[in-house]
Amino acid sequence: MDIPDTLIDLQRAADAEWTRLAELTDNDEREQQRLVWFEVGARAQAAITEWAREHEKNRYKVEKAVREAVRYPEAGGS
Repeated sequence: MDIPDTLIDLQRAADAEWTRLAELTDNDEREQQRLVWFEVGARAQAAITEWAREHEKNRYKVEKAVREAVRYPEAGGS
């Protein structure tokens, strides 16, 4: 599946925010970062859903391909 760079970039951003969240120990900072991660993740999900709908693709399969392209680039996911 040919995944657009915009979807990969959005997923990378969501993963980066999750990494920041996982590193925090202060509860107030974690809650603030959780909201940031949630917002960025929601934007990625919305873009994936829209792209899948426009291209008549299964959203789950598109999401899986995007995540694999981001998390396992050496496998040639993108």
